[in-house]
Amino acid sequence: MKMADGGILLRRNRPGTKAKDFCNWPDESFEEMDTLAVQQYIQQMIKNDPSDIDVILKMPEAQDEGVWKYEHLRQFCMELNGLAVRLQTQCFPDTCNQMIATEQWIFLCAAHKTPKECPAIDYTRHTLDGAACLLNSNKYFPSRVSIKESSVAKLGSVCRRVYRIFSHAYFHHRRIFDDFEIETFLCHRFTLFVTKYNLMSKENLIVPIAEANIPGESEA
Repeated sequence: MKMADGGILLRRNRPGTKAKDFCNWPDESFEEMDTLAVQQYIQQMIKNDPSDIDVILKMPEAQDEGVWKYEHLRQFCMELNGLAVRLQTQCFPDTCNQMIATEQWIFLCAAHKTPKECPAIDYTRHTLDGAACLLNSNKYFPSRVSIKESSVAKLGSVCRRVYRIFSHAYFHHRRIFDDFEIETFLCHRFTLFVTKYNLMSKENLIVPIAEANIPGESEA
């Protein structure tokens, strides 16, 4: 981005930057952004107001939908690492020896040769690691400008697995979930995202989202 005096503004957090000054640079229009424009745009909208979910999920005109969904899912996984860090203070293998949500849902970990039960915190780590490996795979996602439909089709399975982190946190570590959600609105945004693009069935969205305007659901 060029500044008024002709200099170049580097949109980077330099070593030693204080947390309160992170990403403290002027907004850019989508058209001004570089080759990673979609990622930059999404992050800019989140920085401006993480609660304004409709704005964050509104796709710019002429934007490829596959790339839009892919970049949002990358962003969700990056932000979910923050929830995983908080869970480590309370979610231990001896107290949460299964990845469960309520007593009705027990999830098997797909990170093993044969899917099997894992302690919840290990499931969380394995799932986020697996999602990162897939989303950064040169085989399936060699470009972040254009994505094949066959690769876009893999996003739904990633969504289903990472959503289980939300559900475990909500039903078994509620205070951690609530504190994180108040700051980020991440589960709310994720729920609206996967519903909007039909990436998960509503039956699997078991975390209640208060006052969520979810398309396709009638009011009580």
